[in-house]
Amino acid sequence: MNFWDKIQKDMKKNIKEGLEFMKEGSTAVSQRLEKLTEEGKKKYKIFNLNMKVQEEFAKLGGQVYDLTTKKTKNPMGNRKVNSIISKINKLETQITRLKKKSVKKTVKKTIRKTKRKSTGQPKKVK
Repeated sequence: MNFWDKIQKDMKKNIKEGLEFMKEGSTAVSQRLEKLTEEGKKKYKIFNLNMKVQEEFAKLGGQVYDLTTKKTKNPMGNRKVNSIISKINKLETQITRLKKKSVKKTVKKTIRKTKRKSTGQPKKVK
């Protein structure tokens, strides 16, 4: 085998290895993008729910204000006020559920990372 044939063989081998490496890398990138997309969707849902909560609080404040100007003794006895409060509670529950799911995933990732990093050897002090 002459020098040129060796170079061609090495080039083919390197190209093949490079393509395999790129395939592995692209798979890892696509998996990471998928995870980030899921997290982004959750954060967007939480943001929308928070906006709805703000709207409901504004309605609640307006309703209570109207009732107090009409000299109502207890605005908490009003059906509209109780309805708004129950909507706020439901939204709050949804937000809490979504946040717990996000926290559980981050805790699992952190635990995995710390397990990988620990080698069992004491740290060197400089």
